[in-house]
Amino acid sequence: MKKLGVNIDHIATLRQARKGNFPDPVIAAGICELAGCDSIVCHLREDRRHIQERDVRILKETVRKKLNLEMSLSKDIIEIALNIKPHQVTIVPEKREELTTEGGLNVENNFKKLQQSIKSFHNNNIVVSIFIEPDIEHIEKSRQAGADAIEIHTGKYANYYEKGAEKEFNEELSKIEKSIEYAKSLNLKIHCGHGLDYQSIIPLLNFQDIEEFNIGYSIICSAIFTGLYNAVQEMVNIIKK
Repeated sequence: MKKLGVNIDHIATLRQARKGNFPDPVIAAGICELAGCDSIVCHLREDRRHIQERDVRILKETVRKKLNLEMSLSKDIIEIALNIKPHQVTIVPEKREELTTEGGLNVENNFKKLQQSIKSFHNNNIVVSIFIEPDIEHIEKSRQAGADAIEIHTGKYANYYEKGAEKEFNEELSKIEKSIEYAKSLNLKIHCGHGLDYQSIIPLLNFQDIEEFNIGYSIICSAIFTGLYNAVQEMVNIIKK
């Protein structure tokens, strides 16, 4: 059965706008789990623009299912992750000036550091996923680096879907399909995420080998109007029913 990971970064974004204590992403994580999600996702950025180290430490103690920490290959962040020991880390590219993650990690350019980091994570019983574009070479390199899973960047796919760009959408969907087939042949677990909403996720549900969808922004936006519980439960129902 396909799984849903809920990214709670934007709860922390709202909190940090006032530099206060509310809304607390830890409380949000509890509501998401009660609503039926399978994991909690958060990104501890180098600039700490939303999630703070305190959040990750408390989430590790309170999340009952799986805590998936998105992170760069920064030495500081790696040390924090090895100290806190989330259930899983997802290694992503990171730029200070970007509004959100703009694309997948260039695995080849970061190969040696990935190998070293993944070995350290595995020594601490932490599952490792790498956030990549739907590209055969990046998938191959991810496996060679020792990753347990890949998360396919669906940002372009979601943008084409929203714009109604049928030709480009079908081309991107074909890339995703080929990537899924190749990753499965390498015995990698397959996750998808970035930009997905309640409509654009539906075509991807036809791919049986996608194990997990990681979604945040659209759920949090919907929650403004419907309530967080209802927003998560609706996404769970779409994926599982």
